[in-house]
Amino acid sequence: MSEKEQITIAGAGPVGTLLALILARQGYPVKLFESRADLRTQSIYQGKSINIALSDRGWLALACVGIEQEVKKHALAMHKRVMHAVDGTITEQAYGSQGQAIWSVSRSGINKQLLELAEQEPLLTVEFEQRLINLDFSNANAQFSRENNVEEVAGDILFGADGAYSKVRRLAQETSRFSYSQSYMPQSYIELHIPANEDGSFKMAKDALHIWPRKAFMLIALPNPDGSFTCTLFLDFQGETSFSSLTSRADITHFFQENFADAMTMLENPVDEFIAKTANPLFLVNIDPWVINDKVALIGDAAHAMVPFYGQGMNCGFEDCRVLDELISLHQHDWSKVFPAYQQARKINADAITELAKRNFVEMSELSGQASFLLQKNIEAEFHRRYPELWTPLYAMVTFSPLLPYSQALSMGDTQQEIMKKIMQIENIEHCWQENFVYDTLRQLAQAAFLATELIESTDLAGDKDEQ
Repeated sequence: MSEKEQITIAGAGPVGTLLALILARQGYPVKLFESRADLRTQSIYQGKSINIALSDRGWLALACVGIEQEVKKHALAMHKRVMHAVDGTITEQAYGSQGQAIWSVSRSGINKQLLELAEQEPLLTVEFEQRLINLDFSNANAQFSRENNVEEVAGDILFGADGAYSKVRRLAQETSRFSYSQSYMPQSYIELHIPANEDGSFKMAKDALHIWPRKAFMLIALPNPDGSFTCTLFLDFQGETSFSSLTSRADITHFFQENFADAMTMLENPVDEFIAKTANPLFLVNIDPWVINDKVALIGDAAHAMVPFYGQGMNCGFEDCRVLDELISLHQHDWSKVFPAYQQARKINADAITELAKRNFVEMSELSGQASFLLQKNIEAEFHRRYPELWTPLYAMVTFSPLLPYSQALSMGDTQQEIMKKIMQIENIEHCWQENFVYDTLRQLAQAAFLATELIESTDLAGDKDEQ
C-alpha cells in the first residue's frame, strides 16, 4: 500500500479530536492544531454552554474509538422532559420508550477524555495555542502562528473542525464558487446556575431536562454529576421583553419573579448574573460545498452551525466523523471518492437537522406547555407501542435511531404531523384517546401514507433507471 496522506486538522474541540483519533487509527499521520490553550490546564469554554445533550448518534460515533463507556461514567441520563408552568404546576413527558434517555455530558469533560486518548496515538500530534493565519486551498498547506512565530505546515489534506466561528470557513469564502450564508435567531442566551443542596443532593429530579416554557422565551436546566444544574435562559435579544429592554434591577427582578417564581427559590443570584453577563447570539450557518479541491474539508459546526433546540449539534458533528470513517473504508482510502461521498451523505442531513432544530424552539418554549400537545405525544407513544413497525415518533427517529438519516426523519415527521392533525380533530379526542377506534383510524392513515411513500420511491427509482 502506498504511503498514507498527511492530514492536518484545525480545531481540537470534541469533533476535531474525535476526527483526529479516527483518522490516526485509519493509519494516517495527523497533526491536530488548536488556537486556544490546553483546556486541561485552563478553562477555554467561557461563553459556551458547558453541557451538551448526547444521544444515540453521538454514542455510536464515540464507540468507533472505544471511549463511549468511559464517557458514560461521567454522564447523567435524562429520561424525560419536566415542564414547569407559571403557576408551579409540573407535567412530565418521557423522551422515548422505557430505558431510552438523552445524556447530560460536560463539554470540557468529553473534550479532555478525547484529548487524553489522542495523546496515546503514535500517529497523532497535538499542538495548542496555534492560530491558523493562512491556508492554500490548492495543496492544503497551512500557516499557524504562536507568539508571532509562524509555522509552515505541509500536508495533503486539511480539515476545518474549528467550530461555528471557523477560520478555515472564513478563508474558504475567498475561494471561487463558495456559497455561504449566516442568519441570526431572534433569541440570545445566558447561562445561570442552580447549586446542589448542602448535602450534595439535587434540588429537582436529576433524570430529566427541565423546561420553563413561556412562549417567546424559556429557561432550561440540565443536571450535573455534582448535584447542580446548568440553566440556560433563551430570550429575544431585542423587543418588548428582551435582553435589550431589561436593564434595571427592578425590571429584571420582576421578570424572574413573574415568569420563574419556582426557579427563583433555587437559582443562584439570577438577577446579578443577568446584569453581569453578555447575551450570546444564536445563529445558523449554511455553506456549499463542504469540500474544496479534494484538499480541504469542513466538518462539525464549521460546516453546519445550528441552534441548540434539538440537542443535536455535537451529535451531528460526531456523526460526520463516523460516516467519514465508514466512507474511507468503503472507498479504500481513495479520497477522490471519499470526499464527494462525504459531501453527498452529510450536507442533506445537516440541512435537515438544522431545520428541525429551528422548529423545536416553538415546541420547547410554547407547545410543550400545552395540554393538546402533550396529548398528541401520548397518542403517538401509544400507537408506537401498538404498531412499532408503522410509527416511530419524530423525536425518537432523531434521537434514538442513529442509523436513520436526519433527512428521512424530517420527511417522515412531516407526514406524521399531517396524519396527527386529523387524529386530533376527532370529536372529544381528549376523552376518547385511549379507545381502540382511534388507533384503528391512525393505523389506516399511517398505512395509506406508508404505501404512498413506497409508490413515490419506486417511481423515482424507475425513473432513475430509465435515465441511465
